[in-house]
Amino acid sequence: FFQATPSNGAMEQPAPTDADAKKADKAAKKAAKEAKFAAKKAAQEAQQQKQAADGAAKPAAPKEAPPVEDPAALATAYVNPTPAGELKAMSGPMAQKYLPHEVEASWNAWWEASGYYRGNSDPADTRPKFSICLPPPNVTGSLHLGHALTVAVQDLLARWKRMSGYNVLWIPGTDHAGIATQVVVEKKLKKERGLTRHDLGREEFLKTVFEWKEAYGQRITMQLRRLGCSLDWSREVFTMDEQRAASVKAAFLRFHKEGLIYRDVRLTNWCCILRSGISDIEVEYEDLEAPKRLSVPGHPKDRTYVFGRIWSFAYKVDGSDEEIVVATTRPETMLGDVAVAVHPDDPRYKQLHGKQLVHPFVARKIKLILDPVLVDMSFGTGAVKVTPAHDPNDFACGRRHGLDEITVFTEEGKMADNCGMFAGMMRFDARVELLAELKRRGLHRGEADNKMRLGVCQRTGDIIEPMLKPQWWVDCSGMARRAVEAVRQGELKIIPAEHERTWYAWLENIRDWCVSRQLWWGHRIPAYFPTVKGEKVEVVVAGSMEEAREAVVEREGCAAEDVSLKQEEDVLDTWFSSGLFPFSCLGWPDEQAPDYAAWHPTSLLETGQDILFFWVARMVMCSLQLTDRLPFSEVYLHAMVRDKRGRKMSKSLGNVIDPLEVINGVSLASLFAKLDAGNIEPKELAAAKKMNEEEFPLGIPECGSDALRFGLLAFCGQGRDVNLDIARVVAYRNFCNKLWNATRFAFLYLDAADGQAPFRPAELPAAGGAANLPLLADAWILSRLA
Repeated sequence: FFQATPSNGAMEQPAPTDADAKKADKAAKKAAKEAKFAAKKAAQEAQQQKQAADGAAKPAAPKEAPPVEDPAALATAYVNPTPAGELKAMSGPMAQKYLPHEVEASWNAWWEASGYYRGNSDPADTRPKFSICLPPPNVTGSLHLGHALTVAVQDLLARWKRMSGYNVLWIPGTDHAGIATQVVVEKKLKKERGLTRHDLGREEFLKTVFEWKEAYGQRITMQLRRLGCSLDWSREVFTMDEQRAASVKAAFLRFHKEGLIYRDVRLTNWCCILRSGISDIEVEYEDLEAPKRLSVPGHPKDRTYVFGRIWSFAYKVDGSDEEIVVATTRPETMLGDVAVAVHPDDPRYKQLHGKQLVHPFVARKIKLILDPVLVDMSFGTGAVKVTPAHDPNDFACGRRHGLDEITVFTEEGKMADNCGMFAGMMRFDARVELLAELKRRGLHRGEADNKMRLGVCQRTGDIIEPMLKPQWWVDCSGMARRAVEAVRQGELKIIPAEHERTWYAWLENIRDWCVSRQLWWGHRIPAYFPTVKGEKVEVVVAGSMEEAREAVVEREGCAAEDVSLKQEEDVLDTWFSSGLFPFSCLGWPDEQAPDYAAWHPTSLLETGQDILFFWVARMVMCSLQLTDRLPFSEVYLHAMVRDKRGRKMSKSLGNVIDPLEVINGVSLASLFAKLDAGNIEPKELAAAKKMNEEEFPLGIPECGSDALRFGLLAFCGQGRDVNLDIARVVAYRNFCNKLWNATRFAFLYLDAADGQAPFRPAELPAAGGAANLPLLADAWILSRLA
């Protein structure tokens, strides 16, 4: 192991090996690298020192952000090679990746053109029937994800029944949406042309609304088709088309003939922005636990008004130094006071019985009346101001005592001409001025916090005023009893059953339904106000002007030429025509119509739980009264769709998502543009944009109709409100992609390859064949592979 030593005694060095050479080379490279790094570091430090010395160190220029791709670009640019209504060619190879806009294209149009969606009304068709009505969406723009959930559930049911061998009818339609549509068009008119409907006049305004309906109604049907809805489009209806107008008129005439519709002057929930009365269920309530300042539509935008306070003031006894103190949360209504009520047993006011009080602002004496019903003498001063024209309890009291009913507000919410120094002021401006004037006159007696419920118009956000107006009413008591019994006896099934409590609560405490609206868009009421030789006579209800004239001539015993007629200006509540929808869309009142004979009653109603009373109960009541049959035997109620934070989808919040924005994808810029084009208040617009930027910084990716429907239905199974997170829908789109790739993989083994024959399934047993398979789907799969 040792080398021999040379003669001089020095040890001989071994010859270098390859390993040594590699090691030396590695060390040299490392040293060079370290030297280079040290030089670079020294150069950087020198540069920094130089910049510091110059005092002009310049920050590095920011890198440009890469351009954000438009998620909808592919779907928007796609040109479908298949002619509309023709069968899609499937001979080519499958695409490398799943592209929803290509995969879903053409199928729905071909199925529709082939007649697969049409229900058959021929009595000779012996297949079991399944029928359902699409809850008609309002023609107020476009569908939202709540509608998408509704149609996803209904389409699932319709296709399942068709695959099960049923004769299926799914009826499409749209609703004219009286208040909602008029509000949208009026806002658009004001924003774009600076005009009101009154500036245009009734005829021109209605022409404008119909033009708007034609433009936007088509968008709704396009959305439904893009969602893949298997609706029978040959039976599409609109709640103001000719047939539905005939149905509405027939129902009104029938109700009136049976004594269920009448006209009366009663307190109405008045919206000053709409200049119309609205029903109780169109009023939303805000519970105020403490005073709150609010802006009020129709008032100056830079002003707010306090609510949740109660003010006390004094009425002086006529001819005396004595006074009675009353309290109110609505001091402006004191201009319509006609009495002050006390309890007959209250000893504090015994000496004042029969006296009168002095109104400080109008030339009117105030009666002191005794009313044990209205007054709780243990509450406050035991004295209550009475304004019959602007409060439900006061109205009832006034009718008991025969008091005058003095209206102090105009239809647009100004103080009327009978309000003295406050005439012409907006009502809440008048409140401020009136309280100040009470203080100046020494009549103000204090104020305090007061919890209260504030009624607000669902459509406009206006503070509701009880107003005395002549209106048309429907007596619902008998119809409601039948509707309650139908559920109790099991003839009508509500799913989930927990909603039966709501059904009973509404219908067992039902009040007469105010069906007239002071609008221009809607079904005009078929009633006429006649005069005979210039003298007004009782109103007449008739199908036409000619029929009304004949009725007046017969009733009054006068000549036809002596009769002048003016039709009622009011229109019917939208829910009146909607309540007839499940049988009016089948041809009622023509009970011999083929569709009516074949399909009434329908099988099922599927809708959102939020309109159980708005729509469902009214359909049941109207159908029982007009056809003596239930409109359907089952009601399935799905949950509400909310955003992922649990908030209600609302245009004012800016969180309403169009289904097409999920199906095709949408950029953040497009979401912003939609908000800008809407009727959102400026402060709400900024909040909505911020929310969209946080939720969808890169926009919404293309998901396709299948993934959207899959996602909505998966959420629906949880049995409560759907807090929809779009990211979950994207996950279902990825699931569709996995199915696509799995299919492509399977085709590698199903197609012929390397001279082998393509895959063929084994022959089915001769006895029974596919009929022996437990699932129809299995038979279908094998039939496609055969």
